[in-house]
Amino acid sequence: MTSTARTVSIKDVAREAGVSVGTVSNVINQPERVSVETRQKVQRVISGLGYVRSEHARQLRAGHSRMMALLVLDMGNPFFVDIARGAERAARAAGLGVMVCNSGQNPQDEADYLALFVEQRVRGVLVTPADPGGRNLREFRRHGIPFVLVDRVAGDDDGCSVSVDDVVGGALAIRHLTAAGHRTLAYVSGPGHLTQVQDRRAGALAALTEAGLPPEALQEIPAASLDVAAGRDAGARLLGLAQRPTGIFCANDLLALGVLQSLYTAGVRVPDDMAIVGYDDIEFAAAATVPLTSVRQPALTIGAKATELLLRETGEGSHDHRHEHVILQPELVVRQSSLTLR
Repeated sequence: MTSTARTVSIKDVAREAGVSVGTVSNVINQPERVSVETRQKVQRVISGLGYVRSEHARQLRAGHSRMMALLVLDMGNPFFVDIARGAERAARAAGLGVMVCNSGQNPQDEADYLALFVEQRVRGVLVTPADPGGRNLREFRRHGIPFVLVDRVAGDDDGCSVSVDDVVGGALAIRHLTAAGHRTLAYVSGPGHLTQVQDRRAGALAALTEAGLPPEALQEIPAASLDVAAGRDAGARLLGLAQRPTGIFCANDLLALGVLQSLYTAGVRVPDDMAIVGYDDIEFAAAATVPLTSVRQPALTIGAKATELLLRETGEGSHDHRHEHVILQPELVVRQSSLTLR
């Protein structure tokens, strides 16, 4: 014979402790209003019965949730993991939890998660959009849940945003390679609809012009995704070029690590035969077989700052809130993969 466990209610606690429901509520939410003796008695009953307060009921009373959401493109990328860590630290300091979700760069998955956030009535959402047209966010906005764009610049009416100047980042990478004497270059890009990929390419082309080189000096090697497997495929295509470039800039570190694997397997020396620069400066960049030069993005700061903006928009005085657009600056971290001068 099986039995079904019954959820312990606040009324059960009050009955067992011999106090009113209001007293139990105060012990949970405003303990300073209850005498020490009564508070300790109620807390012993709560512990003994295993009472857990209903967050849903608390939300109905308070009018808002203690849970926020973070929706990113790829939780397999350590860059987004670090963003999540930064967001979680800031949220926990404010007494909030974070629901972390992964769209996998799929607009339909993104739409499904945004619908879930509406159902759960989360406090707000930090999101790196997967849908290039922004249709999912336009639909989400109808429900009045605040959001902050992460790793993406928002328009003035599109909410707050925290991003890194990727045009500057792309220029940093190419300036470094041209300063080392490289004149035949390649850009291993990612999905063309991603603003970050486009901006890094724009910065790279601007740096070419500064160096007196034509746009044709930069061959673009497209990649279907921003992961190591796509980098290995791009590396194989680089090796098949009639004229191999000597300097490679990759749209992120995972691509760069995949390219590095392909070159190493083929016996191509890095940086002697080909120099490589990645982007993000994830933890694995410094630990690669040939430590990777990379354009660093302050991922922890991005997550923390985005959470801070969301808390401002959803906290006291939010009726006076004005959308903010924070643009952080990248920096180049030089390691062995690009050190050889030509």
